[in-house]
Amino acid sequence: MSIIAWIVLGLVAALLANMLIPGRRSQGLIVTCLIGIAGALGGGWAATEFFHVHTLHGFFNLSTWLTAIAGSAVLLLISHLFTGRSGRSRR
Repeated sequence: MSIIAWIVLGLVAALLANMLIPGRRSQGLIVTCLIGIAGALGGGWAATEFFHVHTLHGFFNLSTWLTAIAGSAVLLLISHLFTGRSGRSRR
């Protein structure tokens, strides 16, 4: 895949993962895109290592998208735990 395809895949996967994970986030589009790209790469690596499934074959492959969304969701959960922002105001 080209770099443009990775950027689009990362952005869309992270935006979909944002919708799946509850809570309010205040990161921008660039950070969201970087989380998505890292999630796609990390999810592809984890799928290969743990399940012996090669997922990142092409842009229009369903396994590529599912892996990217799952990896992005995991990274969003991890960043949510480290930043400690729950989306609720503390008084």
